[in-house]
Parts: sequence; C-alpha cells; structure tokens
Amino acid sequence: MKMVVFAHTPPPAHGQSRMVQLLVDSLSEPARGNDLIEPVQCYHVNARLSRDLQDVGRAGWQKIFRLAGYCLQALGLRVRHRPKVFYFLPAAPIRASLYRDWFVMLLCRPFYRHTVFHWHAVGLGQWLENQGAGWERRISHALLDGADLAIVLSELNQADAQKFRPRRLAVVPNGIPDPCPDYAKTTGARRSKSLERRRALLSGEPSDGENDTTVHVLFLSHCTRDKGLFDAIEGLRLANQQLAAGKSRLHFKLSIVGAFRSESERAELQRILSEPTAHEWLVYRGFLDGAAKAAALEEADLFCFPTYYASEGQPLNLIEAMAYGLPIITTRWRSIPEQLPPDYPGLVEVNRPDQVAAACLRMLTESGEPLRRRFLEMFLLERHIAALTKELCALASGG
Repeated sequence: MKMVVFAHTPPPAHGQSRMVQLLVDSLSEPARGNDLIEPVQCYHVNARLSRDLQDVGRAGWQKIFRLAGYCLQALGLRVRHRPKVFYFLPAAPIRASLYRDWFVMLLCRPFYRHTVFHWHAVGLGQWLENQGAGWERRISHALLDGADLAIVLSELNQADAQKFRPRRLAVVPNGIPDPCPDYAKTTGARRSKSLERRRALLSGEPSDGENDTTVHVLFLSHCTRDKGLFDAIEGLRLANQQLAAGKSRLHFKLSIVGAFRSESERAELQRILSEPTAHEWLVYRGFLDGAAKAAALEEADLFCFPTYYASEGQPLNLIEAMAYGLPIITTRWRSIPEQLPPDYPGLVEVNRPDQVAAACLRMLTESGEPLRRRFLEMFLLERHIAALTKELCALASGG
C-alpha cells in the first residue's frame, strides 16, 4: 500500500508535528522487524507553513504560495508513484487553518482514491455548528465530508469527527518510544525513594540534612493561559502557602518549560518572576528539547498541566509524563480523563487554581506507578503504529 502523508514535522514543535515525525520515521523504516509496518509505503510532503510557534494559525500571502507548492508536490507524487491514499491532519477551529484545508482538498483530494483524516485537533465540527458562518459550514462539509477513514485519538473525540460523516471511523491512541527502557532500575527506583522520603517528612520524621525538602513540579507545554500556565503558577503559590501555614518542611518549586505565543503572556510571567521571593519557588527554563527536556522530566517529582485549550486532543506531554512515572495534576477537560487510569485522583476542574493546590498536596504521597503501567499498556509507539497500519491496510484492501 502506498500513501502520501501531507503534514508538517518540527519545527515548530508541538504534539501534532512530533506525532507526524514519528509516523513518517516508522513507516519509512520497515527494516525494524515489525511485519505490520512493511505493507505501508509512505511518501511525505512536509507541508510546513509556519516558521515558529507564534506564526501558527496566521494568514499570509507567502503561506498561500508555499501551500500551492506542497499541493503540486503531492500531485507529482501521485503521478510518479501511484499512491492511492491521501493522509491529512485537519485543522483546529481557526479560520486561517480551515481555509488552508479547503485549498488542499480542492487541489489534491479529487486525484486520490482514498482520503484519511487523522483528527489530532478537536472541536472543528462543533465550532462550525456554533460559530461558523453558514457559507463556511457549507464549504467545509462539501470539501471535508465523506473521508474513507477518520482516525481519532480517543472514544470521546468520535462525536466531533462524526459530524463530517466519514465512511469508517477508528480510535487509535497516540504512542511514543519508551524513554525509560530501564525504568525499574533507574527512574522508578529514584521515584520510589523520593516518595518514601516525602511520606516520612509529612509524618514528622526529621530531614536527613540533604536537599530532600524541595518537591520539583514541572509544567511542560506551550506557555499560554489556556494551556494552564497561570493556573499552575497560582495553584503552586497557594499550595506553598498551605504548606507554610502547616509548618511543613516541604515546599514546591515550579519549573516552567516551553515557548510563548504571546508577548503579553511572556511579560505577565516576567512580572511574576520579578516578585521578591519568586526565585524561591518559580523558574522559567525556556524551550527545551532532546536531552535537556528528558532531564527535566527525569528530575521532576510531579507534573502539573491544568489545560483548557479548546482543541486539546490527547496531550503528548501527559503521555511523556506517564512514561516517566510522574504523578500528574491535570484537568477534567475533553478526553484527558479517558487518557488516565479510572478514578484518577489528580484531576481538577478548569480555571480552579485552588483545586490545583489541593491536588498538588494530595499527590505528594501518591505513586506514579499506575501511570507508568498505563503508558506501557496503551501509549507505546509500537502499539500505535501497529494499530494505525492495521486500519490503513484494511482501507486499502476494502475491509
């Protein structure tokens, strides 16, 4: 089976572009020994339109010309290699991105036998119904309805994809390579020791003189208000006040990792960082990738991500935190509860820093082992690629 993947890889780096990179790399390397990968031959059109995170979703004439070039590339691949499947990631509910999708569908979709939509962003169907103009709804449904296969990341996300009436719909969770293959001997052992020490300190045992009173909390995402940045900051401030009021020797220190899309939000964080005692409990580390990002996840004790981002699908940062066995504080938002174990104690409502504070205190004595097991059961890259390939091959064979 031959397929054109029309989607961009990093940069800019975000969950969707990173998953495309993993897909392209996996389908381009059948020699890994996974027989399920071999039937799919992937041709990649790296349809990158944005220079950086701040440029995502913005319109511009240069983007139109680049997009036309990518469409011509996809049509050239159709002529030269005869792929029958056109794989595409539809837009988040942003007008400039939606109009981009119209352009691609007009130029490319008629020339391919099968169309596959992989819905990483959530909410376009609902947005069209509630906020889109009538002409936008008509054009969108004319161009996006009736895909041969729609792939969603979770059960809850099916309803929005169904609004575009796909012929078949499949649920395929995201997956990443295991970053801690020796977890039990290294990361897991260290986390168990730290957890035992926190429990001992909270029960009144004296400190052993080492730096064991600081609980390192990690926020790793785009640094935006709707990703929960400022709720995380206020929540940790409140949690530290409660620890101090109870004369606990423990205190939280929040590390913020990520890039900004808004200069006003960057300025707001800088104002908070300039407060007299902020350096004692708050640090901004900028955008980290590769080994530096892995080290931040390894060093953390808790992971805080109180998102209410409108198009949140299945956040990759939560999967990474699960892989590292990090207890997570996050929101009951979109399909996030489905991503976590049943009755998970670290869930809070959106826009509730007070609940973030309470959850941070609650998770001080909780183990991340259930999250690590959940990762191994559901979110390994091999499982993701095998499920995705199965659905693609069933499409090609008429199944």
